Amino acid sequence: MAGDRVIHVTDSDFDEQVLQSDAPVLVDFWAAWCGPCRAIAPVIDELANDYDGKVKIAKMNVDENPVTPGKFGIRAIPTLILFKGGQVVEQITGAVGKAMIEAAIAKAL
Repeated sequence: MAGDRVIHVTDSDFDEQVLQSDAPVLVDFWAAWCGPCRAIAPVIDELANDYDGKVKIAKMNVDENPVTPGKFGIRAIPTLILFKGGQVVEQITGAVGKAMIEAAIAKAL
């Protein structure tokens, strides 16, 4: 479902992969049963290619990893959270267009 450049993070490696990352990280919190999550997946793959080397793009399945979404108060999916230096820079909920996500990424670069 995800492209080659999209990393899959779990509750156990979230701190290492996302919070301790030198590069900004966009995390897509999703679930397999979520229609809007599937709709936005191609956009996430495109962003991973477009920002390769500048921004890490990650996906976290909320059904398989309930701890991390709970920490960040995720109540609806898809939710995209952009982290920089271990801090939340931007949060977007819902299947939004690529331009809106790119505007959020631009703030972190």
